[in-house]
Amino acid sequence: MDVQENQKEAKNMEVQGNQKETNSMEVQEKQKEANNMEVQDNRQAPHEHAGEVPFRLFSSAKARRTSSVDMNQVVGQMDILFICLDTLRYDAAVKEQEDGATPVLNRYGSWKKCQAPGNFTWPSHHAMFAGFLPADHEAENLADREMLFFPRQIGMGRKTPPGAYGFSGSTIMEGLEKEGYDTWCVGGVSFFDKRSDLGKVFPGYFRKSYWNPSFGCGVKDSTKNQVDFILRKLEAADPGQRIFMYLNVDAIHYPNSFYLDGCSHDNLASHGAALRYADRELGRLFDHWKDKRGDAFVICCSDHGTCYGEDGCQFHGINHPVVNTVPYKHFFL
Repeated sequence: MDVQENQKEAKNMEVQGNQKETNSMEVQEKQKEANNMEVQDNRQAPHEHAGEVPFRLFSSAKARRTSSVDMNQVVGQMDILFICLDTLRYDAAVKEQEDGATPVLNRYGSWKKCQAPGNFTWPSHHAMFAGFLPADHEAENLADREMLFFPRQIGMGRKTPPGAYGFSGSTIMEGLEKEGYDTWCVGGVSFFDKRSDLGKVFPGYFRKSYWNPSFGCGVKDSTKNQVDFILRKLEAADPGQRIFMYLNVDAIHYPNSFYLDGCSHDNLASHGAALRYADRELGRLFDHWKDKRGDAFVICCSDHGTCYGEDGCQFHGINHPVVNTVPYKHFFL
């Protein structure tokens, strides 16, 4: 009995030992495999990131593209104004331009036909604040566009295109703050209304942000109220402090029927009337800024268009040619 018990115990111990050895080997193999995968991931990561964008497109596009302004001669030398005429359609802007009905904007050149960064305010502004302003309407790829501001930390070869200002940080504003700029936001549409959580996001990108109900879409004098507010702020501003100011003009956004006498609902005609109103107010802003602050570089564009029944479509937030096509220009005061 003792012999049998000893033999049985020895076999059990041998089995357990083999199992432990097998388990230990399996664990070691799994650890080795995991380490190998981690090494491979680390080795592949840069190649995968670099391969996100076809560099041949960028090299060929750079050969074709010419920069209309060297932003490296602008940044640090003068104020920068970014005026978004929220919801302005390209066809409406060109009509008012050709009719001579927007004399202030006309004196700074013709509108350029561009592709909107998004089909409503939220996606468009995330793109624009990261440096991706409306692209040429004829652009055939991401690289085939003029960039004023270039986010150096993201793909696309990480090589700043000629004439562009390469910034570090997640937004243009963050990059310019590192260059000593004070960044201002004067909001209009509800995405800048800080009474809501969503409305705090865009203003949070700026050192100083302003919004009040008199700037809102439903107020006929919204642009006048915004310009009056800015002019008061300029009086107290340090003349030696460079400013980057973003202004969201919401007069053209729904509702705009009250800018056209006898109009009961928004349409393309009242859309144009709203632009004419905004043009007059921008004249006050530009003239005062030039007199008070000197030279400034201005970016003026729309973030998206809107539909008034075309192909049965209404409003925006949809992909339609009149929503996706916007006017753009930049100029010096």
